[in-house]
Amino acid sequence: MTPEFISLFTRPDRAWEIIRQKEDAHGLHYMMHLLLLALIPAVCLFIGITFVGWSLVEDERVRLANTSALQLCVLLYLAIVIGTVIMGCFVRWMARAFDVKPSLNQCIGFVAYVITPFLLAGVTGLYPNRWFAAIVLLIAGIYSTYLLFTGLPAFMRQRSSQSFLYASSIWAVALLVMVTVLVSMILFWSQFIQPNYERTDQQDQAYGTQEERPQSEPGGL
Repeated sequence: MTPEFISLFTRPDRAWEIIRQKEDAHGLHYMMHLLLLALIPAVCLFIGITFVGWSLVEDERVRLANTSALQLCVLLYLAIVIGTVIMGCFVRWMARAFDVKPSLNQCIGFVAYVITPFLLAGVTGLYPNRWFAAIVLLIAGIYSTYLLFTGLPAFMRQRSSQSFLYASSIWAVALLVMVTVLVSMILFWSQFIQPNYERTDQQDQAYGTQEERPQSEPGGL
């Protein structure tokens, strides 16, 4: 684990200076960070939806077959990487309006480090629960926003008076890109790959067989 990765959560102001220096020295410095951390949500989700499962109604567990889960997680991994690249392109395109001239690799690297809390929040995939995931992702979103607004002036070497509007524009576009990429991924997966679900009913063990269970009369009588 790189020192700047840890510093993003302890001293983000110092971390951004180090990250920019390394990006200047090596344009693809961010690549290993992005490719490795993007595995966290993909791998954790695969474990969660194949071994743990989720519940939609009482006494039922829903899981995905291994093949369907693998397809979903590969698509999720690609969506994270492609979405980061797309967002980096938007960051560079908007930079022209704010008197900064970062390279495309620097913009992609900046986005890759900003979304670090989201990638770490992917561990929630180990236990697929919508409320648990929503709380963790909300916290990750708040800290990613903090990294964006505090890191942009240092990374882009821009005056703070200009960086607020620049960061606000990035935040708005990022929300649109995230929704578009994820929705497209889910639609492609559900429409063209045809996932295979496995449902398990937790039956009352007081009855040995289905025939021994009391049958309700028609009409509720």
